[in-house]
Amino acid sequence: MRVALFATCINEAMFPQAPAATARLLERLGHEVVFPEAQACCGQMHVNTGYFREAVPVIRNHVRAFEPVLDGEWDAVVGPSGSCVGSVRHQQAMVARREGEDRLARDAELVAARTYELSELLVDVLGLTDVGAWFPHSVTYHPTCHSLRMIKVGDKPLRLLRAVEGIDLVDLPEAEACCGFGGTFSLKNSETSAAMVHEKVRHVVSTGAGVLVAGDYSCLMNMAGSLSRQGTGVHAAHLAEVLASTRAEPWSPTVLAVDRTPATAVPAAPPGAAVPAARPGAAVPAARPGTAAPPISPRTTAEAGR
Repeated sequence: MRVALFATCINEAMFPQAPAATARLLERLGHEVVFPEAQACCGQMHVNTGYFREAVPVIRNHVRAFEPVLDGEWDAVVGPSGSCVGSVRHQQAMVARREGEDRLARDAELVAARTYELSELLVDVLGLTDVGAWFPHSVTYHPTCHSLRMIKVGDKPLRLLRAVEGIDLVDLPEAEACCGFGGTFSLKNSETSAAMVHEKVRHVVSTGAGVLVAGDYSCLMNMAGSLSRQGTGVHAAHLAEVLASTRAEPWSPTVLAVDRTPATAVPAAPPGAAVPAARPGAAVPAARPGTAAPPISPRTTAEAGR
């Protein structure tokens, strides 16, 4: 297959290891990956904040960047983000139609029909669960809200993770509970968001896992920040990074302190309480997702598609 990589703007700007790992994984599986350089934001931030009219040119740019998939130049579009793929499927055409852009709405629907989240492409389109990955670490998986509730990936990510050689996959208590990010929700309702992520982190730490995995780096950014501030030693990795990891090219963050020292328990936050600051002298915090330089992501997102 010839697959166009929809990197997403947050990944391209802050977490290029996710789209780079997506490209490496698909190339290892024998597929050609291309990176449409005209791509930018999908418009989700505008739409979620109510700026429908302002979102129209952003949506138009996205549709034009990926419309070659309609002419057979590419077989599919893949995005390592349930949130952004959800926006492409459920927001773009709706907004365009509401703003009187009927032709754009039609084209958006056609492009959306050929756009897949990574686990969807692997399981539903390529028919794979075992992608030949090797990841000898203890892992717990958080199903992000948009992937779970909007595009309904179901257990596809877990099926892929269970097939990874060497992995110790631990169930996350109350896994389907939101991490509290929700984009601008975390800014407009910061105290509520902080209490939600604190509770999510408490459950993550209770698993004893050394790596927290999810399919959206926006949510991982939120959870990894709290994990780091509380000195838990738990690292964050995108699903694509796990699946791209092999014995020859293993995943490795800047500091990997897993499976050696039990993570510090995080007490439950009182209702409405803010997340406490990191303790003075606490253990070395987990590396922020954007600071790691694992072997699987030596290239920029653009280079990964060339």
